[in-house]
Amino acid sequence: MLGSSIITVLVGTAKPEAAKAFYGETLGLKFLNEDQFAAIFEGKNLKIRVSKTPAVAPAPYAILAFDVANMEEAVDALAAKGLTFARFGFLPQDAKGIWAAPDGTKVAWFHDPDLNLLSLVQRG
Repeated sequence: MLGSSIITVLVGTAKPEAAKAFYGETLGLKFLNEDQFAAIFEGKNLKIRVSKTPAVAPAPYAILAFDVANMEEAVDALAAKGLTFARFGFLPQDAKGIWAAPDGTKVAWFHDPDLNLLSLVQRG
């Protein structure tokens, strides 16, 4: 029934100006519009609605994954913009914070201004 629907991801922010700069400038997503309730961005295959809310309770897992063709280049480009990649003591990550899964997939995690966990993924 909904298989042909356009999907929009919803992300909360209590820091709308910081989130707008992060998703638009740092991540390079296309800014579509903003109203009193949310700012909307677009990537290659979906939209992200960054909804303004008084408080955010980040999930303990990644809520968004961005597929990349070259993990090291993507990590370096975002690190050059000041992004810090998350470290997890239970995963073996390299010096850049990249974890290599057994199937060759590479993953690196980072937070938005509200501490929502996001990730980069290079499929193995």
